[in-house]
Amino acid sequence: MTAEAVVQLFVLDGIPEVKAGDDLGALIAAAVNAAGIGLTDDDVVVVTQKVVSKAEGRVVDLGSVEPNEAARAWAERWEKDPRQVEVVLRESAEVLRWGDGGLIISRTPHGFVCANAGVDVSNTGPAADRATLLPEDPDASARSIRERLGALTGASPAVLVTDSFGRPWRDGITDVAIGAAGIDVLADLRGSVDADGRELHATVVAIADELASAAELAAGKASGKPVVVVRGYRYARPSGEDPGARPVVMDPARNLFP
Repeated sequence: MTAEAVVQLFVLDGIPEVKAGDDLGALIAAAVNAAGIGLTDDDVVVVTQKVVSKAEGRVVDLGSVEPNEAARAWAERWEKDPRQVEVVLRESAEVLRWGDGGLIISRTPHGFVCANAGVDVSNTGPAADRATLLPEDPDASARSIRERLGALTGASPAVLVTDSFGRPWRDGITDVAIGAAGIDVLADLRGSVDADGRELHATVVAIADELASAAELAAGKASGKPVVVVRGYRYARPSGEDPGARPVVMDPARNLFP
């Protein structure tokens, strides 16, 4: 028996602490060259949200934040930092749940439903009292990195921007795609048949999320290695205008648990 396909994941070393204004595409290209693996049009470059946000200046100095009354009250109840709560509220298009332990479940302006509106105080660099925010437009971030890699390497790999999300009814977190360029993030198998010849009526596979999760598994959550190159996976490309990661965001009207 022989394997039909081999998927490789290359965890890139040598990407330094990223700062606002850094050329992230150039840093990735340099790391690829140092690794001696090159890039191809069929690769997928998976980049964590944290370094994208840092490069784009989406970092808040908590010392400059003045909490409002609601933030102070919630923080006092759960012994949280009221400045961080204030930033979460500012980054939330809608607060869906005020949870035990001080957790806030929000819908962001992008449409993502996640903990604390994606605001994070971990891995924010050597300076204390900082929080990172989600990129304003993760799809635009992915497109920019892809274009820069194309200019520097001559290849046009797909690019995913990823972050860690929880899942309804399951403990633990996993990485998902919040931005994408050059890849169909969903594989719609409806109308095809399974191994027994039965037609599939509801199967839509979250390809980009699966790639994001695989990349995080390879790199490790606290490794400080924010970029993984996935090679050997045959993905579909957008046939027209690239919608980015928008197709993975479910219409709130389809929510079964309002």
